[in-house]
Formats: sequence, C-alpha cells, structure tokens
Amino acid sequence: MPVRSAWLVNRTETETGQSRADTRLSPVGTMAPNGALTTTSGVIPGSTGGEYLMSALYVFGENAGMRATVSPGRAVIQGREPAGAYPVVLTDYTEVTFDDGDATNPRIDLVVLRVHDAQSDGGNRTEAVLEVLVGKPGATPEPPQVPEASLPLARVTVPAGASVGTGGIPWADAVYDLRVSTVAVGGILADSWNRDTPGGYPGQYRDTSSALQRWDGTRWASYPRETGGIAPQDALAAGEYTGQYRDEAGRLQRWDGTVWRPAVPSSAFAFNNDGGYCSTTAWVEAVDDTKGPTLIATFTAPVSGAVLVTVGFMGNTGIDNRWSRMSATIRKESTLVLEPHETRSAIVSSKVLTSVSTTFPVTGLQPGTVYTAVSAYSSSATDNKGWYDNRFVRVDPFV
Repeated sequence: MPVRSAWLVNRTETETGQSRADTRLSPVGTMAPNGALTTTSGVIPGSTGGEYLMSALYVFGENAGMRATVSPGRAVIQGREPAGAYPVVLTDYTEVTFDDGDATNPRIDLVVLRVHDAQSDGGNRTEAVLEVLVGKPGATPEPPQVPEASLPLARVTVPAGASVGTGGIPWADAVYDLRVSTVAVGGILADSWNRDTPGGYPGQYRDTSSALQRWDGTRWASYPRETGGIAPQDALAAGEYTGQYRDEAGRLQRWDGTVWRPAVPSSAFAFNNDGGYCSTTAWVEAVDDTKGPTLIATFTAPVSGAVLVTVGFMGNTGIDNRWSRMSATIRKESTLVLEPHETRSAIVSSKVLTSVSTTFPVTGLQPGTVYTAVSAYSSSATDNKGWYDNRFVRVDPFV
C-alpha cells in the first residue's frame, strides 16, 4: 500500500541521539497546536490549479461494487500525547474494500488513515495504513469509534444485502466526507464545511468560504461580529455580548444585553402649525379649536440618562397682563416621570403675537428605555383665551 509516514521507521531509539518521538514532538512543519504537546490532525489543503479547497485523501466510488478509491494526499495525524504527530502521505490512488452488507440492517463504516506505532501503542505493527472500520448493523446504525492515531476520511453507509452481486454500494448517496484541514500555526484553516471541530487556541482563524471566523476560546465567531467589530445587516437577530454593535438599515445599534438600542440616540421632534386656544388654569395636553393632534415626541434615553427638552410656540394672551404657558409631561409608557411646571415652561404675557421657547434638563432616566414628551398648556385665568400656534416639542440626548 502506497502509504508512507515520515519519522516513523527511519530512525531507531538511542540513548544519546535524537529519537523518532523527539522529532515528531518538535514544532516542525505543518503543526497547528491544540494543546501543549499535541497537534491538530487533518488533511493538508490544496488542489491542482487551486480550484478546490482540498483534493487530498478524497473517498469516492465510481463503479458498482464494494470498493471505493482514496485520492493521493498529505495529512498530519496526532497520536498519543507522548508520541507526537505523524506526517503521512498517500502517493497513489488506492482502493479500499468493504465487507458485504448485513442481511437485515444497514451499517455505517469509516474509512480512516491510521498510524500503527508499536513503540508507542504497544502493538506489533509499525506502519501507516488506510483502513475500513466496520460498523455494527442496526435499524438506525451508528459509526464505529475512531481509534487513536487515526484520521477519519469518510463515513460510508452500507445498505442491507449490499454485495457485488446485488450492485454493491450506491456511491452517489452513500459517502459522507469527514475530512478536516490543518495548517501551520498562525495559518488560516480552510473549512468550507463548517465542521463543529473546535479551535486549538483563542485567536486562531478559519475561512468558511463565506466568512472569516475567529476562535474565541469557546466557539467560532465570524470576524465582522467579533469583539469590537460591527455586525453587518441581518447577521444577528440577538447580540452575542453586551456592548456589541450592528448595522441595521444604516443605523448603528448597540446590544444592551437584552435588546438592540440606538447606539447614538437621535433627537425627537413633534410639530404642529395649526393654532388653537387654551383657557384652563390646570395643565392640559391639547388645545381647543384645532385639527392638529396632541404633540408627542417619543425618544430613547441615552447612556447618560439625561436629555434636554425644548418647547416653544408662537402665541399671545387674550387679555393684557395675563399669561399663557407651554410645558411638557414626561412619561415612561403610562407612568408619570415628570409633570409640567411653570419653571419649565415657555410663557407669553401680552396680546402682541410673540414667539417663545424654553429648554430644561431631565435627568435620572433609564438608559435605553423609551419615553414620551407630551405638550402641556395652561392659562392664568379662565377668562384668558391664550392662542398657541407653530407649537413644537424637541428632545435632545444629553451625552
């Protein structure tokens, strides 16, 4: 069989010289670590012309029967920790043969590239080989366990009754590719299959053919959504950590641990230029004789919990030396947060038409929470019919 392994049988142990295990344990060649002394097993990626992610050690069947072919290629196989990692190469297209199928139930076999090392595993063989590990037949069969120092290449489903005489294995549907790639430390793994294979160290990268991902110690995270990155539109329905940002239809949002909030709260503004009257001494939130709605400015509290509220109008009083005022009521849903007050109001005290406004701070708001600022009006007396026109409420985040 044209399977060869470097650093396996070409040297002998000596008391003073470099042993084969010494060589395998040394950080030489294609070695991506996944432990202090261990290396990530895998196939060396690449293909002629660069068209495919990897063509090496591909398992396929072309003809009816019980034989599959494994394409040439190179790999690294980690043995037991004290043994180190084995560089392995298959130099020619090689056939592997499967046992006939069970009479009643299907089974799942594994094609593996395996290293036998008598010096390390206590066996009586020292060679690298291709093997077919035969699974146990069953109504819902499971593949066999993968031995130490083995690299799974493919999972093959062998139907009940399969044999050369019955047409063999239906290769088009029977083979499931199990190959994973490995590269030198610091290199980017080629992994278009998005396997659940864990990374070897935080900061390792892999290319899934659609996204660059980074291993953060527990999972592969796509680079655009990694810490400090801005997730692209439609990439995340929920945030992955508090303080994460995403682009949502051109607006920058921040994940607060529960919901997405505007990263930079914008100003809220409500305006109406349909005039109306107010002659009540208590605060009311609408004026009479107007078609315009009550002014409601809806805003999200910034991280400071403080905003600046500005109210204004163009108006006059019905009687000289009386006043008409406009302020705002602040609510969180139906809960009153701040009531209107004369010290937070724009005032006219003349029959002459005048434009007035005032700005006042509101503090102690809950960051990321939605509030409303609702227009409020009052008059100094019931016989004073104050006029309000061009009314507006504006709320600005105070950061």
